[in-house]
Amino acid sequence: MTSAKPALPFAEFVVLLAFMVSIVAMATDIMLPALALIGADLRIADPNDTQLIVSSLFLGFAIGQMIMGPLSDSYGRRPVILYGYLVFIVGCLLSITASDLATMLVGRCLQGIGAAAPRVVGVSLIRDGYAGRAMARIMSIIMSVFILVPALAPALGQGIILVLPWEYTFVLLLAMAVAAALWFGVRQPETLARENRRELSFKKIFEGIAQALRIRTVLGYTLAAGFIFGAFLTYLATSRQVFQEALAVGEMFAVYFGVAALAIGSASALNSMLVMRFGMRMLTHTAMTALVIVSGGFTVAFLAFDGLPPLPLFIAWQLAAFFCIGFLFGNLNALAMEPLGHMAGLGAALIGSISTFISLPFGWMMGQLFDGTVIPLVSGFFGLGLCALILARWTERKPAAGLSSHGGV
Repeated sequence: MTSAKPALPFAEFVVLLAFMVSIVAMATDIMLPALALIGADLRIADPNDTQLIVSSLFLGFAIGQMIMGPLSDSYGRRPVILYGYLVFIVGCLLSITASDLATMLVGRCLQGIGAAAPRVVGVSLIRDGYAGRAMARIMSIIMSVFILVPALAPALGQGIILVLPWEYTFVLLLAMAVAAALWFGVRQPETLARENRRELSFKKIFEGIAQALRIRTVLGYTLAAGFIFGAFLTYLATSRQVFQEALAVGEMFAVYFGVAALAIGSASALNSMLVMRFGMRMLTHTAMTALVIVSGGFTVAFLAFDGLPPLPLFIAWQLAAFFCIGFLFGNLNALAMEPLGHMAGLGAALIGSISTFISLPFGWMMGQLFDGTVIPLVSGFFGLGLCALILARWTERKPAAGLSSHGGV
């Protein structure tokens, strides 16, 4: 543990960070029920192309992390987060006024770049004061708190588009960003002392990246996180089509989407209690193994229904798979971050950016495979989960030449 500590009371610090980080989930999920309307208004010919409105956010998010992390190590956490909110607000304004897909995608990309600041620098704020299992516990608590946002976001979006144009989903995002920026700006002090700041130079950034990637724990668990997030991004991009087109749930989409979010949240809350006893590695490997078994088994079962299973059977897979995911998000990031306390900003940026860049092509490719059934989604969870499990096993092997081993427990 470093000497820097969050000055806020513990409860307020956790809730503030949860609110700040949750802006990514809200920005992703609130417009999901409106994608068909947005596609019609923007004259998008191929319905699968509306998935770009989701994935473009994460493209900006991946880019933004590599910018915001190093900047926060050089100039401090506070100014980078506040400028990030400014970029996010500009992106919201572009999306509100968009009249074509290109403008919408630029706005969404800017939202991702801006949202990267509270997300990646928020992790650095935690790492400034905590390490190891304590850090994993805090990240899991934050996950369990802000999981209510993606659980409720589609329902909020559905309610908005019932009475207002779809543009108002972005108005709500703008209001959230303003509120978070004001709360953070007024209450949260700087956690990175000037003497601990790193000189901003491409040479030092590349040296830091090279140093981090030579650590097997960092490399292996970052790549594994990318595969897991690729499966999750596939779900985000195709969830409306899966529920409303393949399973024909209509306006109940928001409710069934929230089931996955609540499964993740309950698992994250349970993880926060178990991680101090059993450790991150054991819980991570167990959850990955379960994800592979569950998704592989349900893929075979769904094939018997020609890819269109009864809704309760699909929900059973959804609950099981996302319960496993809930154990993986916080633990994988904490495991990868554990050796990087001396460069928390760059480390969080590197881990987040690489894992997101890895997830994007898988999310796009599997989203384009949507064929009116649930098979591409469920089999994608099996394949990407298996890749993540293989990487995790490799990470725990005896280090090869040129790779060092550090680690979380």
